[in-house]
Amino acid sequence: MATCVGPCYSSRPMVMRKATAKETSSGTPWLAQRRAVLDAAQAMHAEGLVVETSGNVSARVTDGTRDLIAITASGTRYDTMTDDDVVVVDHEGESVIGDALPSTELLTHAAIYRARPGVGAVMHTHSTYASALAVAGIAIPSLIDEMIIVLGDSVRVADYAFPSTAELGESAVAALGERNSVLLKNHGFVGVGRSVGDALKACRLGEQLAKIFVLARLMGNADKLPASAIEVEVELFRMRQSVNGDGAGAGAVE
Repeated sequence: MATCVGPCYSSRPMVMRKATAKETSSGTPWLAQRRAVLDAAQAMHAEGLVVETSGNVSARVTDGTRDLIAITASGTRYDTMTDDDVVVVDHEGESVIGDALPSTELLTHAAIYRARPGVGAVMHTHSTYASALAVAGIAIPSLIDEMIIVLGDSVRVADYAFPSTAELGESAVAALGERNSVLLKNHGFVGVGRSVGDALKACRLGEQLAKIFVLARLMGNADKLPASAIEVEVELFRMRQSVNGDGAGAGAVE
């Protein structure tokens, strides 16, 4: 059996369940979005990006007049999590659907949604290599082409702020900028995207990059891409962001 250094990811793509005709006609609000959050959260756990009940996942939803957040409940095991453990709340945490408490990092999710209209989902992980860089306060530079096109020119480190506070959200937003991922100092990693599938992809890629970066530094050198390549690929990243549009909702976990 092969031995993995860090999380061992499944070679099979994670495919999200699709709501049945009965489910979509049942009148349950935001069922597809809540189920997308559930599937992404369980994939995040199964792939070793979090342990126990750590981390959280959310999707932007709307009731037609205001932005709401479908988010994993606080302190809930992923292997037993159900649709009922994905609650819908407003940006202040007032319940719209569900009796469970929303994730304690709701304020960070809300801050990102307010700052980035094009973001439809947020995922927060504690994956090993990314968290190690977050503890060390080391940003991930432009290492490989896929990184820039998917995540942006770098993964920066947000200034430390106490967990579950508005200050942590502000710090995350400042370091995130236009990018799709950020390291939270002494905490973990956040990936964002237009769908929960995109946010999961950002977190998967972020952990892979962190591992590559750490190992390359141990071997004595971690060269950045040439400046000319970075410039071109940042423009491609911005074009992709623009084409994807603003306010996209939760989508499939791929």
